[in-house]
Amino acid sequence: MKAAYLTGHGGNEVIAVGERPAPVRNAGEVLVRLRAATANRVDLYMRDSGAGITHALPLTMGLDGAGVVEEADADEPVWRPGQRVVVHPGIACGRCEFCLRGDDVLCTRMSLLGEHRNGTFAEFVSVPARNVFALPQGYDDVQAAALGVNYLTAWRMLFTQAQLRAHETVLVFGIGGGVSLAALQWAKAAGARVIVTSRDETKLAQAMQLGADASVHSASQDIAKTVLALTGGREVDVVIENVGAAVWGAALKSLVRGGRLVTCGATTGDQPGADIRRMFIRQLKVFGSTLGTLSEFRDMLAFCERSPMRPVIDSCHSLDAVTQALDRLESGRQFGKVAITIA
Repeated sequence: MKAAYLTGHGGNEVIAVGERPAPVRNAGEVLVRLRAATANRVDLYMRDSGAGITHALPLTMGLDGAGVVEEADADEPVWRPGQRVVVHPGIACGRCEFCLRGDDVLCTRMSLLGEHRNGTFAEFVSVPARNVFALPQGYDDVQAAALGVNYLTAWRMLFTQAQLRAHETVLVFGIGGGVSLAALQWAKAAGARVIVTSRDETKLAQAMQLGADASVHSASQDIAKTVLALTGGREVDVVIENVGAAVWGAALKSLVRGGRLVTCGATTGDQPGADIRRMFIRQLKVFGSTLGTLSEFRDMLAFCERSPMRPVIDSCHSLDAVTQALDRLESGRQFGKVAITIA
């Protein structure tokens, strides 16, 4: 099969596009013929070093994907060849204490596509049947693929970790990236008020067109002071951030007493000042979050069936042009998901 895979670590020179062995489908698995995937920050991390992530080279890249069922067990009760599906990228053991309580995203033996095992920048992938879900009606392959990482991550951040309620106000940092845009869209769909930040005025204008209620130009405005003014001196209930050290102080200062901060990334550094005094005096809650459970994915897809919301797609690139897709993501100029079409 054709695939984009890592031959080493470094820059785009370690990425090859060519023939790789097709995955062997094991009993209980579904072989999916992929039609689309999207690029995620972890793809860049795996290319650069993959440090701390157990993996072997060569490694097919890619976490999320959508396509059609190619093959399944003869007695498989749900999946038949030709059905359009989207893949959940987290392969859990199903037997550890976290899996047994339904928190499979915390599985002690979790393996992720494109990190610990071959991923979705390929013509085929084989995953356990429980990791395959029907595409929401009205979604094309690219839109469906976009749901697998960023939109699921934002869903868990808002509705499981932060327990967002309709009357609340959310501050979303770094609008334009996949998780941040997904958080804006989910929060608005839930009836919340959303304030977004960016150093790029064009991205702020695009976010306002998507439904953001207010914006902060972080290159020229003090974030915490501007948020205080935008909320009439109250501050926000929830902060969604994946930037890390560069915005951590502003994020904490923007929270109302008892507010909740949810983080899923640290692109500018992972060792910010904790500001512990503010945290305990104001009784702030800080949650770490990544990806989402199979159950959360199922709930999110069911919501997609009922909602006119669609993922924002920045650009589409062929599998042969995978390095162009990664360059686009790495540049930070994208607004929405950078997609890769496979078939």
